[in-house]
Amino acid sequence: MADNPYQTVNFHFSVSFALAGAKTVDVKFQSVTGLDGTVDIETIKEGGENHYEHVVPTRRKYGPLVLKRGLLSPALSGVTKWLQKAFDDGNFETLKTVQVTLLDEEHQPLMHWVVNNVWPRSWKLGELNAERGEILIETLELNYNKLLFNH
Repeated sequence: MADNPYQTVNFHFSVSFALAGAKTVDVKFQSVTGLDGTVDIETIKEGGENHYEHVVPTRRKYGPLVLKRGLLSPALSGVTKWLQKAFDDGNFETLKTVQVTLLDEEHQPLMHWVVNNVWPRSWKLGELNAERGEILIETLELNYNKLLFNH
């Protein structure tokens, strides 16, 4: 990526899950958001000099990671089976990692982000509408507690 003088485009990516039973189709998502982190702060009042306060970093917060794709059946998708176990059976299996990889025009990785300790927080379906012939989109909202950037 250092040799490329142009800015990177964001439409070619894949998502991989550290999940037994994940299938080839499970890397294909329409969009990914939530690769973000923030730092909580604490304000400490100055003791001797009362004209200012110190602001110091405390805890880090991440996500949630939001993934969108066309609806897949559990027979076709290991991720859908994982979600089904969580929301139908109450069996929340935490995944060690989920990796989002940005790809170049030759499908080679440019950079990737790894989120750790991932569990499903929300699973939503798009609108069912008889007046439109659109693909039914499922939205997965995943909680995680650490974000690593690698290039």
